[in-house]
Amino acid sequence: MFEPCKVEAMVNSTGKRKEVFIVKYDDVNHCKAVVYNKLCTAIYNTFTGLFYVDDKFGVIDRLK
Repeated sequence: MFEPCKVEAMVNSTGKRKEVFIVKYDDVNHCKAVVYNKLCTAIYNTFTGLFYVDDKFGVIDRLK
């Protein structure tokens, strides 16, 4: 069972690392994160060990 957590992630709009809140993790390609008070899609890169959050084009309004 996944427990929501804060992690450091790359944010698409700034291209920099920022602390985000991962709220849902189904698998490496299907994650949801909260950054800048927006719920966004995210992926986890197993090679870099970082989440990548899309706060430009991946903004969603609800969890599914």
